[in-house]
Amino acid sequence: MSADLDADVVVVGGGPVGLASAIGARLAGLSVVVVEPRRGPVDKACGEGLMPGTLTALLGLGLDPPGHVLRGISYRDARRHADHPFATGPGRGVRRTVLHAALDRRSVELGVERLERRVVSVEQWPHGVEAAGVRARWLLACDGLHSTVRRLVGLESPGRAVGSLRAPRRFGLRRHFEVAPWTDLVEVHWGRDVEAYVTPVAADLVGVALLGPPRVDFAAALTSFPALARHLHDAQPATGVKGAGPLRQRTSRRTSGRVRLVGDASGYVDALTGEGLRVGLAQAAAAIRFLDDPSGYERAWVSATRDYRVLTSGLVAWAASPLRGAVVPVAHRAPRLFGAVVERLAR
Repeated sequence: MSADLDADVVVVGGGPVGLASAIGARLAGLSVVVVEPRRGPVDKACGEGLMPGTLTALLGLGLDPPGHVLRGISYRDARRHADHPFATGPGRGVRRTVLHAALDRRSVELGVERLERRVVSVEQWPHGVEAAGVRARWLLACDGLHSTVRRLVGLESPGRAVGSLRAPRRFGLRRHFEVAPWTDLVEVHWGRDVEAYVTPVAADLVGVALLGPPRVDFAAALTSFPALARHLHDAQPATGVKGAGPLRQRTSRRTSGRVRLVGDASGYVDALTGEGLRVGLAQAAAAIRFLDDPSGYERAWVSATRDYRVLTSGLVAWAASPLRGAVVPVAHRAPRLFGAVVERLAR
């Protein structure tokens, strides 16, 4: 590292993908500074089911966060369901704050420096980049759906159609309930306009995330899922309702000079298939591997996200169409097809 630089890598964003990127960079022998204006474990509206492949990636970073075993995925409507157990071993339901704290501890163990600052500008020159007063060889932008860095370096792209339909504006809401889990599957309840993701995250705690159009009322939407409402009838809310969205974000590229977009900042389709963190961790590993090769990172990004983008875009287009009500019946009648899709996303 040059004497006039503060670090090899500056990571903007101290969420799970940002901290995983910092840990990966340190394991590769690089010096790292993480810039994040918020202190402590940061909570947000997100699914908390870690796919089997996500657990494998976290173990590779030296983490094994506590949570609740997840043995598969279940699609459900008022009349039927389709269940598929993971073929490669269980996943895990982990509270976002628990995962964040574990990543934070691991980053401290490895000597990652943290700065509580906000990025308002990004300056680049041939051999370096500066953001929030930190001068580094590379910048990894891991600052989420509404990435400031993505906007500052001109990598945003307007949304466009999914298939023959205009991409719907979808949002997520999530809260937790104090109740013993009744299943070791991630249940996805399909309603008329909204899906409810149910994820056990502890022996006495269940997370419920709703995905749907703007301005969904959380309590009212729950009543549209009678089976789920019965499970939660006497359960006390353990957290407030948190929201996120619009979920779909597009980028023109993932690189600009010495800047690499990673995780949600690099583009996002939807939370419907529940594999955002797995894809984000794969991007983080690729960004570190191809720090000096922007074309290599673009190719690796495409490869790491292909299944997620194709399958999730197709499912969202289906869910937004008049054929939405056929999603669970098709999964029920074609279990091998449903299982193949789940396994493709769980790797």
